[in-house]
Amino acid sequence: MLSGEAMSVTFDDKQPIFRQVADIIEDDILNGTFRVDEQILSVAQFSQLFQINPATVVKGIALLVNEGILYKKRGLGMYVSTDAKQKIQTQRRDRFHKELLTELLNEADKLKLTTQEIVDMIKQLRKE
Repeated sequence: MLSGEAMSVTFDDKQPIFRQVADIIEDDILNGTFRVDEQILSVAQFSQLFQINPATVVKGIALLVNEGILYKKRGLGMYVSTDAKQKIQTQRRDRFHKELLTELLNEADKLKLTTQEIVDMIKQLRKE
């Protein structure tokens, strides 16, 4: 996903930009762009790449450091933690369960959809 030239990223209003920056870095760890013990881009590089304030990038990276996904090598930059991928997957599964599935089931209840109808819809989407 990431390259050396400016990229077009559309940030939305649903969550803070620093959280979206953290999500982009997480995505790049999950898809193998950044590997274990590999250095990620610098704050200046991310800032230029996304065309956003460096302080916003710092906040997003700090969030990942606090979550144990990234670690700092003094004077060298930020690196991917050994268990980063597992931590991201666990956090996202929890978020998926608590937020997305709850919202989906609430809407399904309003529409009087049965569990089987929901399962059938999911299976249909998986085929497409």
